[in-house]
Amino acid sequence: MERVHHLLLGRTGISPVSGTNRMEVIVATRNAGKVREIRGTLIGLGIKVRSVGDFTDVPSIEEDGKSFAENALKKARFYAKYFGETTIADDSGLEVDALRGAPGIYSARYAREGASDRENNQKLLRAMEGVALSKRGATFQCSIAIVSPGGKERVVEGSCRGRIGFKEVGRKGFGYDPVFLLPRRGRVMAQLSVDEKNGISHRGKALRKLRKVISEFIDGR
Repeated sequence: MERVHHLLLGRTGISPVSGTNRMEVIVATRNAGKVREIRGTLIGLGIKVRSVGDFTDVPSIEEDGKSFAENALKKARFYAKYFGETTIADDSGLEVDALRGAPGIYSARYAREGASDRENNQKLLRAMEGVALSKRGATFQCSIAIVSPGGKERVVEGSCRGRIGFKEVGRKGFGYDPVFLLPRRGRVMAQLSVDEKNGISHRGKALRKLRKVISEFIDGR
């Protein structure tokens, strides 16, 4: 299936690739950790993966949906139209029982707009001070939307249950991984290898579902 890319050199700063049989998808994030996980899941499918962060002067959009799925779809729809390419968008976050589901859809900006992972983690640990381990239950949630330029859409989801630890531990992963304790493993998410994390994480579960449905987009745009 010969394809012509619609990216304009002047807008993106990257030369377009045309006349190729290799499907290209855009990942609607600048988070390098998410891009690595998505790219790893799609290995072997003959798909070229580029992210929004690979381009210059790309507009951002407000994530004002009321759920992870709404935000993921909004991003995927916008960038599929902007780039003229099939687009994958993830929205994920942490829901803490003792905080009535917070930070939820505000996970990335829990401490403030543009907050670092450490700032978010430290605010969460302060909010959980004095809460017993048995009451520190939490769930990682992930929604991934894939949208084609022609308007075909799918949403897949995954979740992972754990507890909030008492301090940041580990140097792997990103986001809330250093404080998300997996009781059965006796480790936090940030102590797992990439393969271990992908095997149990909310995003890993959603990505495996994505891999199964993405053939619909490869076979017919």
